[in-house]
Amino acid sequence: MKRLHVRRGDTVYVNAGSYRGTKGKVLQVFPEKERAIVEGVNMVAKHTKPSAQNPQGGIIRKEAPIHVSNLMLLDPETGKPTRIGRRRNEAGKLVRYSKKSNKEIK
Repeated sequence: MKRLHVRRGDTVYVNAGSYRGTKGKVLQVFPEKERAIVEGVNMVAKHTKPSAQNPQGGIIRKEAPIHVSNLMLLDPETGKPTRIGRRRNEAGKLVRYSKKSNKEIK
């Protein structure tokens, strides 16, 4: 399984597709499929049958997964899209850092 550059809770920039230029928060990540669900991005219409939770049924708009290659992490300092790298910090723990500002990402 490949290690991804995005994690749940990260703020990302969409750099390709019909939602290009959109910023959003990562809600869920699927490492085995290399996809992520981003808040407000790749909205699809899902038709639902009436159920106990939704007695009316109808059409629900929800986010669909988007490939992680179309996402860039936002730099915590400048707020602009950046590539990330991995390095060991003083405690010897592997951490992500922004290649644009050279700052550690949470």
